[in-house]
Amino acid sequence: MAVSKYFRQQNEPETEDLADRFITLENDLVSQLNQLNYGPNVDYIYNPLDYASNLHKIFLKKFLNSNKKVLFLGINPGPWGMCQTGIPFGEVEIVRSYLRVDGEVLTPTKFHPKRPVTGLDCHRSEVSGKRLWDLFIELTDEDPYKFFKDCFIYNYFPLALMNKNAKNITPADLKSEYQKKIHEICDKSLSDILTLLHIDTIVAIGKYAEKRSNEIVKNFKLNNIKVKLV
Repeated sequence: MAVSKYFRQQNEPETEDLADRFITLENDLVSQLNQLNYGPNVDYIYNPLDYASNLHKIFLKKFLNSNKKVLFLGINPGPWGMCQTGIPFGEVEIVRSYLRVDGEVLTPTKFHPKRPVTGLDCHRSEVSGKRLWDLFIELTDEDPYKFFKDCFIYNYFPLALMNKNAKNITPADLKSEYQKKIHEICDKSLSDILTLLHIDTIVAIGKYAEKRSNEIVKNFKLNNIKVKLV
């Protein structure tokens, strides 16, 4: 074995094919979530990791090529953000102009007419996503690679649930019997993500994300990870 190859294998095994391993964990997560019943009030389920997989994978291949220190954690996709782009908090204009990611987005098999998916042609702005990314843009002098050098962004639950009126339903809105099943699957998946990326700090965006993060740190004995709320 060549010395250089041996050195890479001994010192950098965690960074080899990182995006591919990340995608495998996501696919396993979605496969399990697709088998769940979310209750009678959920009429529409959007899976942007499926119909926006092209754009999502381009994003991962571009920015997930090394271990991270900080994970910004949201709850689930927003209708004008990740639902359009497949990127967490992926407000369309931010994806175009800051992240400079481009790709094809398909249409979900079943969608609400008030929540169409048009990908990067969407003219609506995801307010929460834009606010978050505007902060990152300011802190990184408009260079996304400075942000992704040590940080990454992720949603605890990758599906978007809606009722018949197109109202967003988060996992926290569901009855406890449905939440319990989600927690069992998503907690384990997130613990694997945290370990894969070598995260030492979770920045929880909202109380729900903070609670799940603390539970995961406790239950999976990830005591080296700190949880902060924003």
